[in-house]
Amino acid sequence: MQETDNQLNKRERYKARMRPYEYFEHFETLDFESLSEGDRFYLQDFGIFNTDFLEDEFTMRLRIPGGRISAEQFSHISDMAIRYNLHIILTARGGIQLHGLESENILDIFRQINTLGLTTWQSFGDNIRNIVSDVYDGRGANSEIEVYPLIMQMQEYILKNPEYVGMLPRRISIGISGNRANVTSFFANDIYFALAKKDECFGFNVYMGGKNTEVAQDADIFLKTGEVLDFFKAFVETFNLYGSRTSRSKNRLFYLIEEIGIDALKQHIQSRYKNVLQNRGTPMLEKKEFLPNERLKDGTYAYCYQTDFARINTCEIKQLSEYATKHGAEIRIGIDQNIYLLGLKDTGVPFASPKESATVVACAGSLCPYSFWNIKNETSYLPLAKINEHKIQVGFSGCAKGCGRHQHTDIGLIGLKTNSFGNTQGGARVFVGAEHSYGRSVGRMLFAMVPLEHLHELLSLMILMYEKSGCGDFEEYSHKVLNTFSEEFLAMWYLANLQSSLCLALEANRNSGADAADNFANEKRLLEESFPKSDFSDLIGESFSSAVSVLSKQLWTIEGKDSIYKPPVERTVFR
Repeated sequence: MQETDNQLNKRERYKARMRPYEYFEHFETLDFESLSEGDRFYLQDFGIFNTDFLEDEFTMRLRIPGGRISAEQFSHISDMAIRYNLHIILTARGGIQLHGLESENILDIFRQINTLGLTTWQSFGDNIRNIVSDVYDGRGANSEIEVYPLIMQMQEYILKNPEYVGMLPRRISIGISGNRANVTSFFANDIYFALAKKDECFGFNVYMGGKNTEVAQDADIFLKTGEVLDFFKAFVETFNLYGSRTSRSKNRLFYLIEEIGIDALKQHIQSRYKNVLQNRGTPMLEKKEFLPNERLKDGTYAYCYQTDFARINTCEIKQLSEYATKHGAEIRIGIDQNIYLLGLKDTGVPFASPKESATVVACAGSLCPYSFWNIKNETSYLPLAKINEHKIQVGFSGCAKGCGRHQHTDIGLIGLKTNSFGNTQGGARVFVGAEHSYGRSVGRMLFAMVPLEHLHELLSLMILMYEKSGCGDFEEYSHKVLNTFSEEFLAMWYLANLQSSLCLALEANRNSGADAADNFANEKRLLEESFPKSDFSDLIGESFSSAVSVLSKQLWTIEGKDSIYKPPVERTVFR
């Protein structure tokens, strides 16, 4: 679909004037102290991010395909961080971000990174972003197909290709796994190649249309290993040609599928793909529990070094790099923002992780200009011991862009500012109920805002109710219990328990699936019978919405000066 020039969004108009690849010819002569809007747009295609309201600060993102990085490369990054006083953050796509670059050193750092055998190209902007896989690809006990060669083939096709550098309608995220069991879900990707089996042959089922607020849907396509690259090329060409170039809020792959349907999208891909598309195979998807140590298929071991919620300092990098070199171990960066050492002779390592953070994914926080909060520090408001004990997956985003994948985890949070509850620094939007491992559903928003001062108490209650359920993990609890109720009822249920200092566990809603009116009547009856002495029944009326608003303000309004919050060790205020 071809839009006229006056229909194109601003970024597309820049692309029409000059392709990003052509812009790069002027890169060495740029004045980084006086960048224009167009400069900032183009620089993203080469891994450099800057905004007009923070014009003296730069971020550089390194593309680490499959999360694989050598000890030597990792050590060199640490050296650069020391030399230029940079902050290092691991991304939720298994990459690395350098924060704190300045106009006078950015060219030097760019040259050094791109001569290390690493690249920053196409890690921001309208490009195919860093391609991700399971951290145990090819070496884990559950690995059937090593996909790293496919990742490198796909990257080689698009990387520095003038036709595609910054020229896609919007970014594309790609996940691929040849493992039968994965700790982290890949259904938030625009396209996901998931291990499957057909006619006794392992290959991949294709899922398309995922993003931070949607799960990728089954495209009913099965690919053999040798077919993935050609399909990928046809897919990229199709999206480049048919993806919308008008509204920036409506030009992800999800919206193209919404507009033309997945069958029409498949027809466009088929016209550019040399083989006949086969129907889906049997999915080989299993959920795997995180363990800090794993025995690999060759009998060696892997160790997960859990970072300080994606932050890692130069001393840690040096320690890990030197240890990996000494012991012949491989370094990989997981999309859980942790560092993995693969190929160790035993499970013992002479150092410990600074945090137990394996199941918490957090965005860059205050290092990103769009984040409302220093998310790394706001994790102190979480009941971390309980989260770690039950391996509950938590996604924490600093804004609605959702870089913390908050709707693809057991409990999701967005940090936001608010004055709705009085003199508080801010709070978090709360999501629960994602059935993320198998791509069934994203999390639902229960609370538009919970002041940070009250977040620990609420999440502790939610986890305590899960403990009483007898379910094997929080995702099973979501499937069997939480998702049988409306989100408005769940919000009211948690508030009612908080108000009463109770912890009344829920069982599955036997009336789930009834029409809206009957379901509301049944949920209201359950509340009234469970909390007969409460005074909120009159607030409910014809829906729970107004009651949730009133009761949350009664419970969470903060008066006077903000208190300095000190999370309790582990406590329960419920009886």
